[in-house]
Amino acid sequence: MDRVAIVGASMTQFGDRDAWVRELLAEAGDAALDDAGVPGGDVDHLYVSNMASGEFEGQTGVPNALAHDLDALPAYTQRVDQTSASGGAGVYAAWQSVASGASDLTLLVGGEKMTHRTTGEATDVIASLTHPVEYKHGVTLPSFAGLTARKYLEAYDAPRESLGRVAVKNHRNGVDNPHAQFRKEVDLETVLESPVVADPLRLYDFCPITDGSAALVFCPESVADSYTDDYVVVSGVGGATDTHVVHEREDPTTMGGVVESSRDAYEMADRDPGDVDVAELHDMFTILEFLQSEDLGFFEKGEGWKAVEDGVTDRDGDLPINTSGGLKSKGHPLGASGVAQVYEIYQQLLGDAGARQVDASVGLACNVGGFGNCVTTTILEQP
Repeated sequence: MDRVAIVGASMTQFGDRDAWVRELLAEAGDAALDDAGVPGGDVDHLYVSNMASGEFEGQTGVPNALAHDLDALPAYTQRVDQTSASGGAGVYAAWQSVASGASDLTLLVGGEKMTHRTTGEATDVIASLTHPVEYKHGVTLPSFAGLTARKYLEAYDAPRESLGRVAVKNHRNGVDNPHAQFRKEVDLETVLESPVVADPLRLYDFCPITDGSAALVFCPESVADSYTDDYVVVSGVGGATDTHVVHEREDPTTMGGVVESSRDAYEMADRDPGDVDVAELHDMFTILEFLQSEDLGFFEKGEGWKAVEDGVTDRDGDLPINTSGGLKSKGHPLGASGVAQVYEIYQQLLGDAGARQVDASVGLACNVGGFGNCVTTTILEQP
């Protein structure tokens, strides 16, 4: 099986955008095709990662409309919905389409339009992914995050300040990301004194509601150099599902989907956690950066918070995490987030990350749906 390469990528400005999801998708898709130097008509498969265009703006049939907008007819189109892991699932689907030989050129575009809805409305749409029994009792993802953060802090004797330092770090990284929604540093005192949302988590422990899109162009590695000299290789990818009902898990501070998906990705890539130079993790809540960094094997269980305290995950640390600013600063347009994570790793491996640039030849992206209900982990390398 030929390995799969990414030969083009793009990301729109994230934030409050005066555009509907179809426009956002077209903006990113067109830019990615331009980056790869290919016309839309060369695309065999077009995947659209999107969680809730119907719920957010009453728009369905987005993939076929996008094929028209990008002049990509008669490409096969498909929408990929895996809640907030839709972007990662789209990466997996696009990789499969090329790796299987079904497509010689695949375009993946992920996007979401959310900011026109109130916070309550957006939260309710997102909360619909929880189990009906939990949803009936008013359980939302922020409440899961608060309960899990409390358990983690108590179980591993971690100070509340350690969570705040995740927010401080990621906002600092976001300053240098021209596409980020928030490009402003925050200090620890501001984070710790912000309003309580789900104790012990406060406002700055949560990512924002966001509009935006990102796109990637995939082809067999054997022909990648016919498109460009600057490409990266998807060396490993894995996906997994954890229990739908969160309280059925033996340990809520362990995300089984992260453990299993990363195990598959490491095996495919013939890599281990120590080989990873830079990572993009799904920090929808600050506590998730701790949980994922441990379940990916970067740190021992209960040691992730110490790595943040010691500066290991800083941009100049031994393992930079969320150089893009993460979901926390960059923003979280649901269907776009997993695609944008890979975009950041792509930029880092090509040496095109500007002020965010770190020394990296192997990168990892972990995209989480719900509260670890579904996960995709992707490993990318320089060719």
